[in-house]
Amino acid sequence: MTLRIDISGLPPERLRFAASPLAELTAMLHVLAEPGHHPQFAAWAGDVWAGLRPELAERLREAEFLWRSSQADFLLPARPRPTLAEELDDVDRIDDEAYVTAALVTTCGSTRVRSAAPSPLTDAAARERALDLAQARGARQEAFAERLLADPAAVRARVRHTLELCAEAFFDAAWTGVAVRLATDLRLKHDLLRRQGVGAALASASGAVALAPDGDCIVVDKLQDKATSAHGTGVTFIPSVFGNPHLVVVHAPGWQPVVQYPVAEPGPAEPVSLETVTLRLDALAHPLRLRLLRTLARGPHTTGELAHAWELSRPEVSRHLAVLRRAGLLASRRHGRYVRHALNVPDLSALGTDLLAAVLR
Repeated sequence: MTLRIDISGLPPERLRFAASPLAELTAMLHVLAEPGHHPQFAAWAGDVWAGLRPELAERLREAEFLWRSSQADFLLPARPRPTLAEELDDVDRIDDEAYVTAALVTTCGSTRVRSAAPSPLTDAAARERALDLAQARGARQEAFAERLLADPAAVRARVRHTLELCAEAFFDAAWTGVAVRLATDLRLKHDLLRRQGVGAALASASGAVALAPDGDCIVVDKLQDKATSAHGTGVTFIPSVFGNPHLVVVHAPGWQPVVQYPVAEPGPAEPVSLETVTLRLDALAHPLRLRLLRTLARGPHTTGELAHAWELSRPEVSRHLAVLRRAGLLASRRHGRYVRHALNVPDLSALGTDLLAAVLR
């Protein structure tokens, strides 16, 4: 499973490494929404939640699907700016159709995105499909999607204001220290680019990113087999402290390729029994179960959503989920008429940080 970014004929200066305040704020918001993915930041997340004003906490919950299971593409700038305000100004310049389409992408729906797909702002069938997917994610996401489709301008302004409130509440204080670590990483990348070339710089960013032997393509280990091109625009690599262990890639049609990679090293894993390890490794040995697990790493899904995403029958998906559940790698909970399956991150992490990073990226 790989994402391939075509860079054939791309001038060297269009492969950029740069820090982004907006992308790092997005990574922080993901930590706040999914602290189980980031045990190293659990104390930080707890302190932030404890200090948030109730109004801002509610704003974060109502819009969390923009950064919880997968980040909306407009939150990872292709042209990073020095300040958050400048990057938010760039987001304001994106047209409503591109903004709304990116905001409504959910983890299952995103697996079949095509450039010719109709806009939910103008096509009734696309609108209904978007609302159906949002409903399956929960009442909050459904309500947000309905508001966004009814009045994009008002919702966009509210999202921007929410991000500005986050800057005042916790981002500005955290960014001061984070920016120093990002600058150190960027100096290393630029030095590698100058002295050893693109391949060495990519390898230092992540073991999941490599330059193809012919030098015409960047290969990224991700959930989907996808392809995109950096022709005419280039590709941007954004380091992240709070994004560890995720590797996030913008690759949808119409968007410039962006890769957000972690700069922090994961902590050591705690040992588990040999019997448990054997059971879990057996469950992960099947490639389809691994794909399902990587999908669930992006957020809870129903059996029907997983079947639709991978074009499988529901009984087949149910059988594989049962194996993963017996191995303790996922949990299932009923929400109204939906049963959602979620990744058990702590037990998966006990198998080792390399495996955890592979699943979560």
